[in-house]
Amino acid sequence: MTNNNHHTHHHTHHNTQPPGTPVDPMQRTTLVIGATGKTGRRVVDRLRSAGMDVKEASRSSEVRFDWEQPETWAPAFDGVDAAYITYYPDLALPGAADAVGALVDVALSRGARRLVLLAGRGEEGARKAEVRLQSTDADWTIVRCGFFAQNFSEMFADPISHGIMAMPEGSGADPFLDIDDVADVVLEALQNDDHIGKLYELTGPRTITLDEVATTLGDAIGRPVQYLPISRTEYTDELTQAGIPEASAAHITEVIVDALDGRKAWTTNDVELVLGRRPRDFGVFARDAAASGAWALTV
Repeated sequence: MTNNNHHTHHHTHHNTQPPGTPVDPMQRTTLVIGATGKTGRRVVDRLRSAGMDVKEASRSSEVRFDWEQPETWAPAFDGVDAAYITYYPDLALPGAADAVGALVDVALSRGARRLVLLAGRGEEGARKAEVRLQSTDADWTIVRCGFFAQNFSEMFADPISHGIMAMPEGSGADPFLDIDDVADVVLEALQNDDHIGKLYELTGPRTITLDEVATTLGDAIGRPVQYLPISRTEYTDELTQAGIPEASAAHITEVIVDALDGRKAWTTNDVELVLGRRPRDFGVFARDAAASGAWALTV
């Protein structure tokens, strides 16, 4: 788990201390790649609340970053000491590992050594990207995540608000993970060098079937929600209607099928290990999301 070739010298732009002195993490400027994304925007909020300098990068940010346009990468790292890296649309997709490897090279060449990568549980493609990062001399932390509870309140909110929770056939139980726990872990990793060279696998506190998910959502919303297994093709169509490009939608369907095939229906205690508290329960997530209007019916 540990990174044996750990270097203490950080190449930073505003470090006047003698070489070999680590930079106080609170003095770093952190680049958040995917700053408008599910985890990215929560990490940005937490870094700002903690009084840390943040540089937001995405396809729509002032600092433009596009995984499809490598020429946008190096400028994003100007004046940056640390970065939170999220790959779009999914790290398990073909070519993602090569892109992440190339990005890490750019980061290191610009003096950003402290890198935290968002990865997926049990995804072969994502594992390749992890290995690429681990084989560099970056001060890395990998945060491997399962299926987000917030997918139900963000990605699938519209059908659920109308009482239908459609998922690809063959989907099984999962310890659904609250994104707020992910953001708290990422913040802790970016603030505290104890997490260098560590790989954390995050899950929620218990395994839940999709029938239980539908019941829990219905209870929280106050209207019944029906779990509806649909074919992969139908599911891909749903994603494209939600604005995801067709090629990516088919891949994401496969990633979801893979994520929910039941092989990952077990929990870890890594959230507790990092944060000193239990992960948030799915029932708590559902009540909070319902209270905030996630599934409100729009006229």
